[in-house]
Amino acid sequence: MALTLPSVAAGKSDDALSAYERKDVAALTAMAERGEPVAQFRLGAMYANGEGVAKDAEAAAVWYRKAAEQGNPAAQNNLGFMYGTGEGVPKDAKLAVAWYLRGVEQGYADAQHNLGMMYSEGQGVAKDAEAATAWFLKAAEQGYAPAQNNLGHMYSNGKGVTKNTELAVVWYLKAAEQGHANAQFNLGLMFAKGKGIAKDAALAADWYRKAAEQGLVNAQYNLGVSYANGEGVAKDAELAAAWYRKAADQGFANAQYTLGAMYADGEGIAKDAALAADWYRKAAEQGNPAAQYNLGVMYANGEGVTKDAGLSVAWFIKAAEQGDADAQFNIGYAYATGEGVALDSGVAVDWFRKSAEQGHKDAKKVLSEIDQLDKNR
Repeated sequence: MALTLPSVAAGKSDDALSAYERKDVAALTAMAERGEPVAQFRLGAMYANGEGVAKDAEAAAVWYRKAAEQGNPAAQNNLGFMYGTGEGVPKDAKLAVAWYLRGVEQGYADAQHNLGMMYSEGQGVAKDAEAATAWFLKAAEQGYAPAQNNLGHMYSNGKGVTKNTELAVVWYLKAAEQGHANAQFNLGLMFAKGKGIAKDAALAADWYRKAAEQGLVNAQYNLGVSYANGEGVAKDAELAAAWYRKAADQGFANAQYTLGAMYADGEGIAKDAALAADWYRKAAEQGNPAAQYNLGVMYANGEGVTKDAGLSVAWFIKAAEQGDADAQFNIGYAYATGEGVALDSGVAVDWFRKSAEQGHKDAKKVLSEIDQLDKNR
């Protein structure tokens, strides 16, 4: 399940809005310098986002502070956010909380949500799931989608509240219907698993798609899985590869690994060993053990890469250290034969044993044969 991160707020519509929308910096600055808090807030937003002016976090913080000190809740929230992230001001979680508190005193939903996040993560305040849930609820009841999603997360996982998957679905749905991508993904998971609602693969895929079309990487990957397996949609390897590619391009390791496997097998995409190795490498460098193992195999066989026993063993070791039984067996074989490493029967036995302890049949067989040889000596 995905939590929504702290958010930056928009200001209320006012006379400054017109100047803001025109990106009329001179007019907005004149109003801000006259002490108009909404103009100060809007000017801060322009500097924060680089709209009509060069992006300048320090200038943004200056103008947010001026508006915040006059009681503008949107500015109080955004100044709190800047202290929380260290943008334009020294990072200070306690000051972030202090400014969020000033916003929540006015019932400002964004600040309520962000204060909930601080309690959820224990930043600037003692970690307190119940307090986090309470603040999420206040914001969620005002229709604030990020808080609705996070409240769903708390109910789904029983954090700060009694676990209730049905209520989790209710809150996810409220946020999802507002187009909140994380909530759409989370709702898809609930339908896929039948948690809090009747299991429905088609609806799971529908919600994954909504989130995936907004660029949410987890949803893109899960939609790829749906197409690969024909879950809730017609099985379609080409569409699976297309969605995996979108997620892989965003650096999602599981998608990179899976896309590599599709290139290796020519499933849904033209077979290409070199591209398979490229995608395995991207995932392997992020620590994906299956990709590390497969890249090791490609180096061992010279598929898509120049054959290199040493590099093969190096990648097998990375996977083996994460508990991959096949990789552990292959390292044992390498030490037993001296391929890519110095021959060492003792080390070979150690790796065979690690693999066998996980139930690897070939490793068990090798160990049994070694034991028999020892008995016959």
